[in-house]
Amino acid sequence: MTEDSATPTDSADLAWETTDTRIDYSCPGFDVRMDDVRLPDGTETDFHYVDEPPAVVILPFTPDGDVVVIDEWRQAVGRVNRGLPAGGTEDHDDDLSEAVQRELTEETGYEAGRVEPLVTVEPANGFANSIHHYFVAYDCTPDGDQNLDFNESIRPTTVEYDELRANVLAGDLRDGRTVTGLLYYELAEK
Repeated sequence: MTEDSATPTDSADLAWETTDTRIDYSCPGFDVRMDDVRLPDGTETDFHYVDEPPAVVILPFTPDGDVVVIDEWRQAVGRVNRGLPAGGTEDHDDDLSEAVQRELTEETGYEAGRVEPLVTVEPANGFANSIHHYFVAYDCTPDGDQNLDFNESIRPTTVEYDELRANVLAGDLRDGRTVTGLLYYELAEK
């Protein structure tokens, strides 16, 4: 690996061989997959991980520069969480900007005038195959109809960008997708 490279140039000696794979548990939104694997030293074992479709995460700006956010109940942490709209892609989503438009409207009722890609990350690749494609959406207006999934409790609202940024920096906003998107936007735009 070169000093300025983020990925190893030769990783064959670290690779695991998958000899079998199956779904151990399935629920709405994700599966738990188990792979039978052979480690580089020849040891055979299994590895469980969350298996889910790629997702889009949207940083949506209104024409006046406010950010459309969602307040959503998160059962895993037992509280309402403020974050960016996001959602899984579907098999027919060849153009991720279409998934952005769909998810933004479904979760918030807002529609974007235009969208631009920001970054793609693997947020938890130690235990999930999640891929999050971040987009910035501009000129978002409440011209659509919110259409939530049966298991979503979401209230959209808008917040000034500087207030959202301050909440992230103060540690008051703890949603990882939102923190990642906002901080990357700050780094890329500054």
